[in-house]
This record gives sequence, structure tokens and C-alpha cells, in this order.
Amino acid sequence: MTTDIPPFESFEQMVATTAAALVQAAAHYAFQLYCDKGFRRQVNFDNLDKVEQDRIFNELVVTHVVLVILILEAPDLRVPREFRDYLTLLKDKIPKAHVDNLRTLGVEGEYLRQWEKLIDLRYGEYAKDRHEVRSAAMEIQASEKPLDLDDLSKIQLMVPVQAVTIGCHHHICRGNTKGRDDLFKLTLGPLTKFYVDIRGRLEGIKTTPLTRARHALKHMIHAKRKKK
Repeated sequence: MTTDIPPFESFEQMVATTAAALVQAAAHYAFQLYCDKGFRRQVNFDNLDKVEQDRIFNELVVTHVVLVILILEAPDLRVPREFRDYLTLLKDKIPKAHVDNLRTLGVEGEYLRQWEKLIDLRYGEYAKDRHEVRSAAMEIQASEKPLDLDDLSKIQLMVPVQAVTIGCHHHICRGNTKGRDDLFKLTLGPLTKFYVDIRGRLEGIKTTPLTRARHALKHMIHAKRKKK
């Protein structure tokens, strides 16, 4: 049986290709949620002006892009130790990959710089929120029964998607989230699906262009070891 390894010409090309695939997946999932009838009903979409509609779409996109970054740096991501450096490099390339994708779509330089700032801003917010989300989840769980390792593992697993959903919900509602639990649930479900999909690809559960890049890296590492 042969392994389907993409013909990457260099390590840098493999990183860039994988980053591009990840941000394209993020944009695709964001657009699906943006077009969802239930979601649009909850945000009163038809009564919003174009500027506000675009703002909501941008929040969905940046949320998915930041979630990719949080997945890549998740300490519980089930990948071999030798892939950690690769994932760190890949994580650092995600913002640029998204901006480059926008550039190919004809987005002007001024807006590209705004996107760079938005990604950096939301990452700072959501990465910080992880700690509060984890603490709150542990407190709730501990009130029901003593925490064991399985409980802690499950809490850690869901922290990234919960953190970005809370933040996204807050920004879509412009901070006025009272009475809008249904919108939160409609946002959490698709984001969780995206989260599980991307983690599965990175962990090799599904065979996709992303996991083929992972196999290519493994092939490179083995080849390098043989030369030593």
C-alpha cells in the first residue's frame, strides 16, 4: 500500500499550502453559518443594512480563523511530538494565509491591514477568554461531583470552541446578549462541527489534503533520520 503524499517541493511550500487549506475551510464554514436561515432569523438579517450584514460576516470569518489558531496550539491535540514544531510554524502562518486569500479575491490593501489587526485583536481576546471558560467549566462540573482526569480532559477539549463562540456571540450582538440564547446555540453548533472537523483532519482521523500534508511531514522526518 502506498501513501498518497502531495508533491511538495519544500517544507515552506507544505506549510503555506496547509495554511491556505485551513483558512479556506474556515471561510467556507463561516459562509455556511452566515447563510443559515435560522441564524439569519436570529440576527434579524433582513432588517439590517449592508454594512451591518458585512460586519456580522466578518465576525464569523475571523472567529473561524482564530479557532484554527487555537486548535493548532491546543496542548491536548493528539499528534506525535515531532509534529509540534511544524504546528507552531503553521499556526504563525494562518493570519497571513487568510490575508493572502483575500488579496487573491481583489481586496484592497487598506482592508487587508484592517483584517490583520482584526485577527490579532480577536486572537488576543479569545485566547485570554480560554482561561475564564476553563475555570467556569471546572467550577460547574465540580459542583456536581469531584473532578477526575476524564472530566478535566473533556473540559480542556471543548475550551477553544466555547471561548470563541462566547466572544463571537458577544460581538455579533454588540454586547447586548441578554435574551439571545438561541443565537448562541445556533452559533455554537456549527462552530463545534468545524472544530471537530479540523481537529480530526490534523489528528489524521480523516484523509484530506491537510492530513496528506501531515503524512508528507512524517515522510520528511523519517527520511532525515535515515541520513543521520
